[in-house]
Amino acid sequence: MGLFKKTPKNLPEFWKTYESLFKDTQNKKIDELTFVVLDTETTGFSFKEDRILSIGAVKIKKETIFVQDVFDIYLKQEKFNKETVHVHGLLKNGRRNCVSELLAMQKFLEYIGNAVIVAHHAGFDLGMLNTALERHHLPKLKNKVLDTGVIYKKTLIKSYLVQPKLNYSLDELAEKFSISKKDRHTALGDAYITAVAFLKIISRLKEKKNFSLKSLLR
Repeated sequence: MGLFKKTPKNLPEFWKTYESLFKDTQNKKIDELTFVVLDTETTGFSFKEDRILSIGAVKIKKETIFVQDVFDIYLKQEKFNKETVHVHGLLKNGRRNCVSELLAMQKFLEYIGNAVIVAHHAGFDLGMLNTALERHHLPKLKNKVLDTGVIYKKTLIKSYLVQPKLNYSLDELAEKFSISKKDRHTALGDAYITAVAFLKIISRLKEKKNFSLKSLLR
């Protein structure tokens, strides 16, 4: 296998439209940026073996969550894992309108555009989404990504007495910021919790000297 993967030929129009949004390299001001906060519910934790059951996302502009512009989609299930049903509640052949994985990816790309992606433990969600794109011979996502689990630790006071944990769960962030967990473990519900946590984290970081959100995006 070579060092450089060839870009697939004959990419669909929806991918070309998405990709064209990244041609302008001009840096936007932070208050001009759009953030898409997302979460995925999956059949398990293996990128190759498991599948996405649902994707939920909300948009943030100028530190406001646009609850009227959400993304909430359910995918047809080729794979079923009864051991994860108690977490997300999504049953095979459940009474939800489900779409194919390819159509879900198309609609997702149309929704996110060139926004900055925000997720909690983003590496997992991005891994699942990129693997889904790869299954349909599409390149990886091109968006910049912020992980609330990572940037939350930047708000903590460093001390020899109190050492930050390696990872903080979304439940821990919800408790620390007094965020309701009513819709926890639905993709859209978790995306909303993450969005509120993200705004609270940014608010805390702004209190620090020399803070620049642009520096987080590098």
